[in-house]
Formats: sequence, C-alpha cells, structure tokens
Amino acid sequence: MASSRSVGYDRWLLFDMVVLLCIGTVIISSASVMESFMRYGDELYQMKKHIMTIVMALFCAVITVMIPTKTLNKFSLIGMMLSLALLILVLIVGREINEAKRWINLGFFNLQPAEVLKICWILYFSSYTTRKIDAVSNTLLGFLKPLVFIGIMAGLLLAQPDFGSTMVVASITFAILWVAGAGFIKYVFVLLVGMLAAYLVVIAQPYRLLRITSFLDPWADQFGSGYQLTQSLMAFGRGGLFGNGLGNSIQKLGYLPEAHNDFVMAILGEEFGFVGVCVVLFLEMVIVFKALKLAFSILRHNALFQGYVAYGIGIWFFIQTVINIGVASGTFPTKGLTLPLISYGGSAMIVSMCACAILLRIDYEWRNRQFGFSKDEQ
Repeated sequence: MASSRSVGYDRWLLFDMVVLLCIGTVIISSASVMESFMRYGDELYQMKKHIMTIVMALFCAVITVMIPTKTLNKFSLIGMMLSLALLILVLIVGREINEAKRWINLGFFNLQPAEVLKICWILYFSSYTTRKIDAVSNTLLGFLKPLVFIGIMAGLLLAQPDFGSTMVVASITFAILWVAGAGFIKYVFVLLVGMLAAYLVVIAQPYRLLRITSFLDPWADQFGSGYQLTQSLMAFGRGGLFGNGLGNSIQKLGYLPEAHNDFVMAILGEEFGFVGVCVVLFLEMVIVFKALKLAFSILRHNALFQGYVAYGIGIWFFIQTVINIGVASGTFPTKGLTLPLISYGGSAMIVSMCACAILLRIDYEWRNRQFGFSKDEQ
C-alpha cells in the first residue's frame, strides 16, 4: 500500500535552473540594450519582455511538473499530431523573419512550432520505442518505421527552412534508438544515409553552402558572409580570461547581429571572459549529466518510457548547448539554435522549462517509487 509520504523534487536541479535563468536575464538585459533603444526607445524593453517570458515559462513548468508521466505517455500521440499540425500551419499563416517562416503570431506571443515539436517528439518516440522495443531492437522494419516520421518532420522543418531543428530532432532519434538496443550495422547504415541526406540538403541551398564556406574562413569576407562570425570572435577575443565587466561590451553596440539571441554567449564571453563561459557551460552540463544519470538509473530497472524521455532531454540539451557555443566561437557553421534557459526566445524558453519540469517529475516519481512512497508507473 502506497504511503501518503513522499520524497521532494531534486533541489540541485531546481537551483541550477534558477541560476541559469538569472544569468540569462542579466546578460540579455546587457546584450539587448542598444537594439532595445534603437527599435523601441527603451533600453530595457527586451529585458522586460524576457522576464515576462520567464514568468510564462515558470507557469507552464509548474503545470507540467504536476502531470504524471503515465499521463504524458498516454497523450503523447495527441501532442505529436498537434505539433505536426502546427508545422503545417506555420507554412500557411506563419510570420516571415529574415526569409524564414518559423513563427505563428498569436498577438502577444510568437509561437515557434519547431520548439514544440522537440519535446512532443521525445515523448511520442519514447512511448513508441517502449511499446515496440522488440521490433526496434530485432527487426529492420521496426527500426525503419520511426525514420518515416523523421522524413515527414524533416520535410516540414526544411520548408520553413530550419535545418538546425532538423539536426536536433534527428540526433535525438538516433540517440534513443541506440540506447534502445538497435543493431550496430543498421545504426551505422542509417547514420551514413543521414549524413548523405544532410550533405544534399546543404548543397541544395546556396545560403547553406555559403554558411559552410564562410565558417571555414570568415575573415575572407569579414564585411559580408563572415561578418557575424568575425564580430563574435572579436567579442570573445576582447573578453580574455575574466572579461571587461558587466555592461562593458563593445560588440553589442550595433556591431554583432542577434547579440541577445543566438550569439548571446559572445557577449557573455566579452563581459565575463573565458571563466564566465565555462561557468555557464558547466551549469548547462549539470542538467545534461543529471538527465543522463537519471535515464540510465531508470533503464536498469526497465522503466523504459521515463528512461527514454530523460535520455532524450539530456541529448537535446547537450546538442543545443554544444552547437550554440560552437557556432558563437566559430567551431561550427551558423545555426539558429538557442542556448537552453539563457537565450532570448519565448517558445524555446517555455519548452526548455517544460522539459526540465518533466525531468523533475521523472526524478520525483522514481525516487518515491524507490522509497515505496508512490506507485506511479510508466
């Protein structure tokens, strides 16, 4: 018989989330000051909007953390169908920014369906893999079925276009397939096909190919295709080891585009230096570590759905963190991927907070189950 007592939530994960939100608010208020003043006449406009987004995200996270994982499992298909519908809708009525149609204008908020897709796909694919574990592990058909969904999602995402989100969703899928026990030969074959598809997608669009060539040598056209990356590299260079201090960035004064969004780490590096970048990277990796540790602990006891979800979230945060920092530092070609819990962006912030709330819920259920206080099942 289940006890009325319970074990609380993971306080260290909560603390880590709060610290990242605070750092993000501070650095965005600094990085966006010029753009906010030039566009809206208020130096703190973007900061105020970011704080409102955090409040919305916290509200959504509180609701999410109260939902049992068995309910998430039950309704994962509905969430997946809703996210696909949003991907289709954005192509019809979406708001176009910088030649990309990725947002649905809701009046008070711009919804980005690609962000909703990430968490919905993790939930649905974890549910599918749990139900079809034998087929996924032992048969070619069971292994290939999820790739049909990947093809559909990739087509809808690339139509926006959003190559970065396509890479993230595909990587999450391959990671879950691997931990589910998919055969090595099948896995390698699909990876090779995926790499070939990515190559064809890159060369099919001139702007994507230009990003690759400018990334390899941004200084060759530092006032053209390599402008954003060279400005980002100069920001990191000015920051040195300990930075120039909060508010003392030069690159944010109209030189570095998207200084408060995809390239917020460049401004953080300029103002807080290499040490500041390492602190943020460490805090992001704490979430990744906790997610993966939780996943493997659960999977050892055959709680497959919760384990796959935690694993998928950990891989998702890892990929976006590495790519975002890698893009800003010139390690990877430019991709429009946000830094979880740091970058400016409503949909990304809300979905990331909900993902962390799901991690908290999984950990809560698992620890209560271990101590015999709860009977939550997958």
